[in-house]
Amino acid sequence: MVGSIEAKSLLSNGSVQHNGLNLEEKLDEFRRLLGKSDKDPLKVVSVGAGAWGSVFAALLQESYGGFREKFQIRIWRRPGRAVSRSTAEHLFEVINSREDVLRRLIRRCAYLKYVEARLGDRTLYADEILKDGFCLNMVDTPLCPLKVVTNLQEAVWDADVVVNGLPSTETRQVFEEISKYWKERITVPIIISLSKGIETALEPVPHIITPTKMIHQATGVPIENVLYLGGPNIAAEIYNKEYANARICGAEKWRKPLAKFLRQPHFIVWDNSDLVTHEVMGGLKNVYAIGAGMVAALTNESATSKSVYFAHCTSEMIFITHLLAEEPEKLAGPLLADTYVTLLKGRNAWYGQMLAKGEINRDMGDSISGKGMIQGVSAVGAFYQLLSQSSLSILHTEEKKPVAPVESCPILKTLYKILITREQSTQAILQALRDETLNDPRDRIEIAQSHAFYRPSLLDQP
Repeated sequence: MVGSIEAKSLLSNGSVQHNGLNLEEKLDEFRRLLGKSDKDPLKVVSVGAGAWGSVFAALLQESYGGFREKFQIRIWRRPGRAVSRSTAEHLFEVINSREDVLRRLIRRCAYLKYVEARLGDRTLYADEILKDGFCLNMVDTPLCPLKVVTNLQEAVWDADVVVNGLPSTETRQVFEEISKYWKERITVPIIISLSKGIETALEPVPHIITPTKMIHQATGVPIENVLYLGGPNIAAEIYNKEYANARICGAEKWRKPLAKFLRQPHFIVWDNSDLVTHEVMGGLKNVYAIGAGMVAALTNESATSKSVYFAHCTSEMIFITHLLAEEPEKLAGPLLADTYVTLLKGRNAWYGQMLAKGEINRDMGDSISGKGMIQGVSAVGAFYQLLSQSSLSILHTEEKKPVAPVESCPILKTLYKILITREQSTQAILQALRDETLNDPRDRIEIAQSHAFYRPSLLDQP
């Protein structure tokens, strides 16, 4: 594939080597850190089977799945989700366009059920096709076959590493259920959260609750064992070996070993100690990606209009990061990179486009067939609720009176009225850009930089 980077070779003993690193040696090194005995395999489970969760599991399966005595990975998803006939028909086309996939299904005696589904003679289910390597949220990108478990207790009870591939809106509920199965555990699992989304709590003071915090609260697993992995990437492109990078954030005890364990020639994993703010920024970019999609659709992909929107939305993001981070300049690169890739090809920008074109509507909910959960919608509500609190008021430079921070974020306010209260149509996003009273985006940045903005309480930190 053009642009892909893949450097692997087969050693004389049959082991796979990536850029001089023996995968089995990497696996053994990580197993030793967890105190695993020779006959006790490292058990990894991905909870949730969205695009990124499925791809993450598939990457690990392809890297380490050959060492069956030392490594086991499974993926949990809820049973009973039927695949529509139109999706089954498209899936059949994908299968027949890929000779390797076609041969694999024939060898597994699984091809006939896709023929029957295409004809409408059989109903396929999401967990069923996932075993064959098809994620319902990205059927155009066949994965390797995966071990799928639909019983949550069976999936997680003895897992050494749990990957949270759930939307933020489902994370707390599922991990509260998981905590019931861990009451008798002796060892503490490692949890890697891939989720990008937030909740807002107003007591005892207004603050953000991130997925890693939800997991910690729900399970009692020490926060040093809960990490966040995120970066500017598209799941299908990562699986297709496009060069990508990500950061794993959290306590040094696990982030550095995990960065080494997860790293691949085409997927570089760095590590960072700043867990919460990187996690929050992953949710923040989804907010503005929805608006970018709306602007693109409403202006027929006008480069000028999109650049105007980009100037305003990035200034609002910078303004918000000054409230949330003591050293916001360190987040500028990762935040803008993640925002950029989401605007180019992310599901939140797609959602904004489809809303503006009238091809979907808000009554369809936030979970869209073939795309999964649109996490930016709940994030709009959460950030608006947080930044509208009078206790966080800042001094308005022109009116010289205290105002809630959201009053300096007209794009966020407009998205809230479109998506949450539904007071306005998608056309309102253009009016927000054309408002003659709107200040130069630079002014918003200067306000943030000239005030002691940082509020550690917003991230529930002392």
